Amino acid sequence: MDLRAYTRQYAIQDNLLASLSYFGTFAAYFTSLYLAIRYVDTWLIMLPAGVVFAFAAVRLYVLQHDCGHHSLFKTRQQNEWAGHGLSPFTFAPFEVMKQNHNLHHSGIGNLEHRETGEINTMTLREWNAADWKTRLVYRLYRNPFILVPVGAAFTYFIRYRWPKNTRRFGWRGVALHNLSIVLMLGLLYGVAGMTGIWVWLAFSFLGGMLGVFLVYLQHNFEDTYWDRRPDLDPQIAALQGSSALDFGWWFDMAVACITLHDIHHFNARIPSYRLRACHYNLPPEYAPRRIKFPEALAALNLKLWDEDRKRLVPFPKPSHRTDVPQAG
Repeated sequence: MDLRAYTRQYAIQDNLLASLSYFGTFAAYFTSLYLAIRYVDTWLIMLPAGVVFAFAAVRLYVLQHDCGHHSLFKTRQQNEWAGHGLSPFTFAPFEVMKQNHNLHHSGIGNLEHRETGEINTMTLREWNAADWKTRLVYRLYRNPFILVPVGAAFTYFIRYRWPKNTRRFGWRGVALHNLSIVLMLGLLYGVAGMTGIWVWLAFSFLGGMLGVFLVYLQHNFEDTYWDRRPDLDPQIAALQGSSALDFGWWFDMAVACITLHDIHHFNARIPSYRLRACHYNLPPEYAPRRIKFPEALAALNLKLWDEDRKRLVPFPKPSHRTDVPQAG
């Protein structure tokens, strides 16, 4: 079966399903935020509500990503308006992030254009040739206890205030986006005071960490795919170079199926509400290897692309010299 013909039957937008996904996620976002603030002194209510809020924030981000591909609603204009409407809540300026993400899709798996990816990856050869300062910075950057929490705080609260390529794709939109965030937080402060701000900040940070973790797993796993032109195969890059996470139905729904990133990269026109059906009905010859949670955690130990073995590998173990005379 031709895979493109197969996926096209799922690349159909439905405004009813899109609206249910869009407004339903907003309902979960605001309801959970209200409960977390209202019952801030009752941990048995505040914590579960905060976790729901964090997942809802991630889901809004994924829906904005769908809007950037014009795959959520039927028309381009509907997707554009919906994407801009999501921006204050995702902390991601829609137009610039849309253009940057399209660059990411065009550079998937290309070792010569790693700047289009979200997570920087060195090759083993580059590591071996690097000086100690470069290695130290990269070690710190790829440490999961830095990459996930510090990466989330930096990316969502600082970097997205002026994303890369802002001058190229529209600084005015970014400025208006930042102003809308100030107005949103001002409204939250007016309604719920500093308690509301701190609750929103804490669980937005949790959502950011979840988002960074998922973004890492999208292309960082052992048998992912990187190559150089002219050998780079776009189909292999999309299907093998992007992950399929098997964390269960509920998790997929909670994050709008961004876990099924392989089929998304193969056909970005498939809306998130059809992605799971498309993925799990794949013909047997295209059935992917799905990554379960233990393997996903283990993938955090993979740091470098080995061009010879075609594998993502951990840092090399320190070599022990045997030619140094021993005392005594």
